[in-house]
Amino acid sequence: MYSLAQSVGVKGAAGEPLPSPFKGLQRHEVEFRRGEFSLVAAGPGTGKSLFALNLAMYGNLPCLYWSADSGAATQLARATAIITGDSVKGVKRKLVEDDFGDYVGALGQRWWVRFNYNARPAPSDLERDLAAYHEVFGCYPHLCVVDNITNVDGGPAGDAESFTFGLEGMCEYLSDMARETKSHVLALHHVTGEHSDGLKPIPLSGVKGKIGRVPSLILTIHKEVDGMGSSILHISPVKNREGMVDSSGETYSSYDFNSTNMRLTDIDTEF
Repeated sequence: MYSLAQSVGVKGAAGEPLPSPFKGLQRHEVEFRRGEFSLVAAGPGTGKSLFALNLAMYGNLPCLYWSADSGAATQLARATAIITGDSVKGVKRKLVEDDFGDYVGALGQRWWVRFNYNARPAPSDLERDLAAYHEVFGCYPHLCVVDNITNVDGGPAGDAESFTFGLEGMCEYLSDMARETKSHVLALHHVTGEHSDGLKPIPLSGVKGKIGRVPSLILTIHKEVDGMGSSILHISPVKNREGMVDSSGETYSSYDFNSTNMRLTDIDTEF
């Protein structure tokens, strides 16, 4: 047991916010704090993986990314485009042609960002990767991304009730991971059917499985498409223990999605 005064010394890095490129979310008092677990939920193809990758590539911080939903070629091309600003199509072409030498220097600067592309990792795989990361680098990652939470093999789920119970247990497991490693653990997740098109604000109740109890932060993402090949992502803090929250999803910050280089850029909004 610790007194309040002693707690100052034992907290370690817990509570330290990670560097973030998302200034609009910061204005909404959204921070990705070490030692905490968060959830980002959106429909398929809305941009939750791009959101996580933009965060992971920003600030050159120690990061471990479990990319169960996307393979190495996709993540490599996207990450390279985000880092360099080059066209993702050009990056993919050079990757296919085995002419990737121009990017070795830029990618080498992200030497402590590591990916695992296992499509169905088990909790034991996550624990092994964390132990290996600590052995190699002498620290745990500051950011861990689970893309996505339903791809982690938590055992069979025969019905909707056991599916929800399994997700709740997985959230508790990932929350414990965050507390033990002092990492921010960010998991990506799906939404309920009526919100799967991603074209309107998604409330807290729209998170699939209704697993809102455990995460300290839950963001939902919906998009606005202009019909000209570009889109705007709107990110809503529907749960936030440390700041502004609107469970309806109607309060959000907005980001221009550059489909050429995969970058998300703040759209200035007056508050």
